Amino acid sequence: MRFLAALFFCFIILACNEEVVVKPAAKLRLEYPESSYKKVKVNCPFSFKMNSNATLDTTRGCNLDLVYPDMKATVYLTYQSVKNHNIDSLLYDAQKLTYDHTIKANSILEQPRVDSINNVYGMFYMIDGNAATQSQFYVTDSVNHFITGSLYFKAKPNFDSIYPAVMYLREDIRVLMETMKWE
Repeated sequence: MRFLAALFFCFIILACNEEVVVKPAAKLRLEYPESSYKKVKVNCPFSFKMNSNATLDTTRGCNLDLVYPDMKATVYLTYQSVKNHNIDSLLYDAQKLTYDHTIKANSILEQPRVDSINNVYGMFYMIDGNAATQSQFYVTDSVNHFITGSLYFKAKPNFDSIYPAVMYLREDIRVLMETMKWE
């Protein structure tokens, strides 16, 4: 009887042998809401359009924060007046702040912005890699106004994980730069 039970058990184990199917590697699919932009007019010498999914924090006067709570990200905008021909030092500081990230960055791509109709000039820096910030920019009219902006996440930098959010927010920064108007 034990012999038949052992034989029956071996038969079941050998009969249940299924073919192994290799599953493809899973990929994270993050979907963000469709971007819609609204004009922002604050009590400052400029206006622009921002994503309606972001909230605007104006507690620092003309230094604004565009907060994306669902992504745990913030775009910090810092406004400075151009005084006594200090445009060279403002440009130097903005570029230095960006290139201080070369230690952790894999690459830094530059995209110039020239809008002679609205008198808006600037540079958009796209920083790839595990740097503290993934995007920085500045816009100016070269005479009176100068704005710098930086994108930061409330997380340890891991570019592979935040890449979809970075691409989404870079488009918002482009729209902000393209719609900037001086008052």
